[in-house]
Amino acid sequence: MKKVFIIISLLFLHNYICVAQTQSDENSNKAEDVTVAYMTKELNLTPDESKKFWPVYNNYFNEIKQAKGAYGNDEVAFEEKKLEIKKKYQGQFRNVLNSDKRVNKVFVSEKNLRDLFRKEWQDRQRRKKLPGIQQRPPKNGGVKPRKVN
Repeated sequence: MKKVFIIISLLFLHNYICVAQTQSDENSNKAEDVTVAYMTKELNLTPDESKKFWPVYNNYFNEIKQAKGAYGNDEVAFEEKKLEIKKKYQGQFRNVLNSDKRVNKVFVSEKNLRDLFRKEWQDRQRRKKLPGIQQRPPKNGGVKPRKVN
């Protein structure tokens, strides 16, 4: 009887883990979709520019993620590495976007998007704690967009 109970428990646990992984993958894909839509709109990318921009941006983003993992809790070293990466990719973005103003907008838009994601996450956490309260989302997720000169 104990063996049957253990086997059934393991099956339920396995199912639970598989569902959790699927939801995590779906959320990751949603975040990527939002990022693509947001950046494409903010930068006014043409289809041709988009084909050239996204491989460069994905490489840039992956290097930033690797740096975050490498420097972990050393915020100063991470910020220095991030600045180095931004300078490295600035020229590549300029080749695709043909304008220093649009290149700067890549970094500003990325920061604005990160702020929007953070605000959304905080709102979701707040709603979990207070499930009976329905909140109207503020315009632009409550984040003021940064101006690019």
